[in-house]
Amino acid sequence: MDETDVQLVQSSFSKAAKLGDKVADIFYAELFAIEPSLRSMFKGPMDQQGKKLLATLAFVVQNLHDAEKITGPAQALAIKHVDYGVQAQHYTLVGNALLRTLKKGLGDEFTPRTRTAWIAAYKLLADVMREAAYGASWRQAA
Repeated sequence: MDETDVQLVQSSFSKAAKLGDKVADIFYAELFAIEPSLRSMFKGPMDQQGKKLLATLAFVVQNLHDAEKITGPAQALAIKHVDYGVQAQHYTLVGNALLRTLKKGLGDEFTPRTRTAWIAAYKLLADVMREAAYGASWRQAA
């Protein structure tokens, strides 16, 4: 990611974050629309899950300029997610739900260039997480 990508992700996230809990609501509605079977992985209250999602996104977005700060926490989170039944292919579904959420939340401000920046940011995060959780084997399955 270059500096322009980082700035696009950070500024668009700042705008999306102003929607508050609605961002998480949209995200999970999109995720479950893409793959309804994923709903069964979520055992706790969805409002708490949404707060975790937004906190994690905020941390990643804030630290895009220094990916090393993201790596350790992302690896730990990925390993934890294996216990919940998360599989390597689920990361693609989550990425698609995230893009759909941003499009719905930001409307016309979610430009093709901003979308491309978000894809790069999410790929960075998802690749670190899949590598931590599944080793190199996830690349053959993708």
